Amino acid sequence: MVMKMNMIKPTYGMSRIYSCLLSTCSPHKHMAISINRLSSHDGMAEMRYISRASCFYSLMNTHRRPHCRMSIQARASSVVESDSAPPLYKQVNVIRTLRERGLLQDMTGPELEELASEESLMVYCGFDPTAESLHLGNLLGIIVLSWFQRCGHVPVALLGGATGRVGDPSGKSAERPVMSEETIEKNTRGIEGTLRNLLSVDDTACDLKQPMVVNNLDWFGGMGLLEFLRDVGKFARVGTMISKESVKKRMESETGISYTEFTYQLLQGYDFVHLSKSMGIKVQVGGSDQWGNIIAGTELARKMQGAESCHGMTFPLLLKADGTKFGKSESGALWLTASMLSPYNFYQYLLKTTDSDVITFLKMLTFLPLEDIQEIEKSMQLPEYVPNTAQKILAEQVTRFVHGESGVRQALSATEALAPGSQTKLSAESLEAAAGDCPTASVTKQDVIGTPLPDVMVQVGMQPSKAAVRRMIKGGGVRINNEKVEEELYEITSEDIIDGKFILLAAGKKNKMLIKVV
Repeated sequence: MVMKMNMIKPTYGMSRIYSCLLSTCSPHKHMAISINRLSSHDGMAEMRYISRASCFYSLMNTHRRPHCRMSIQARASSVVESDSAPPLYKQVNVIRTLRERGLLQDMTGPELEELASEESLMVYCGFDPTAESLHLGNLLGIIVLSWFQRCGHVPVALLGGATGRVGDPSGKSAERPVMSEETIEKNTRGIEGTLRNLLSVDDTACDLKQPMVVNNLDWFGGMGLLEFLRDVGKFARVGTMISKESVKKRMESETGISYTEFTYQLLQGYDFVHLSKSMGIKVQVGGSDQWGNIIAGTELARKMQGAESCHGMTFPLLLKADGTKFGKSESGALWLTASMLSPYNFYQYLLKTTDSDVITFLKMLTFLPLEDIQEIEKSMQLPEYVPNTAQKILAEQVTRFVHGESGVRQALSATEALAPGSQTKLSAESLEAAAGDCPTASVTKQDVIGTPLPDVMVQVGMQPSKAAVRRMIKGGGVRINNEKVEEELYEITSEDIIDGKFILLAAGKKNKMLIKVV
């Protein structure tokens, strides 16, 4: 295929054109793009690609949301497509991609990298229903599956309906509490919805495979204990199971490890056997703490059915530069479900990423081309760099992937609404999203409508006295819903209550309070 860009100004720069088209068409430079300057005076460039530009543009954007995708014709004057373009997995090696982005820690052997360029693989990652929502730590598994998907492979999300009833001892100092059947079913439905939403592709994302979601309760639920011991247990060696790091640590602890959790690795191992046999799945991915369980699966598949083509790989845990886990806030986990954590609060947490971490997280948590991330890193060293620019890119990209375009709008709107001295027009949606980050008070409609503003501000504790409020109003420092108050005895009206729910008061640039009208 040949793509031509006409009327390029000489000042635009070939490196910028290269970066621009990479962000349009391909995950990174392994697309074998060649750039040839046709002439120095006419500013034209010819770029030869190894595949359809429209397909690769889909790879680099949030493919499940059509409105996030721009037309490739907006950047190119003509596109000539080749019907003989090779499949995506031959164009982009997903293992190499993951390694370059810091998303590969261990794999069972170099054969996997070769296999990833030879055929479209079915790849699975497991998610146990330990909570009603997945959290930021789980997002890496989803992103790795998405990279496989964007490189022409089939992502399979495995719900641990059975293993969630047992509990994984990996990384745990004590046994997980037993959940009720109703809780497990509720949690399973919750995380299934998240996985389908994040991995599903729309019809226009050509060459991308739809995800599959399966539940291991479907094969374990009808299997009796005697059947499991006879068909699976006889292939397990206790010495090998005890040698696993997660088991050794628990055995050395005061509480020890129960037989229930001890068998978890065997259950997870049989998942691989079943999926390999019934669906032809060849690859399992998981966090680095799952390496022992993944090896148990490949070994069990080899013993039970002679499957030599089962492979595994792990991605590193999401750690900050100081070695602590990224994804835990003071209020708990960073949930991926909007009902448990608003897009605004999700965005705000990412926005607080340190300069020492932001480039690493841009590589691991976003789908931005590496060339663009390198440019961001270089810009951070320049005198004119605006602080937090890289963090804003990170927060917006990840929030868009998790919560969609509407979630980003909500997060940005709420962020602007609470900014010091903001004059942003407010909505109930943005104020509701920002409620957790702003002091809040509740008043009845009867108590607030027709009441002088100084009385209300003293009542909710914003100022010590009515006289202090009047002085601030006189000095231009008091606002209602980001609009300056001019009258010292201004009385609040029903029009000041946004959607009949909220009033945002400000005394100075930073002292704000959200009034909930009940």
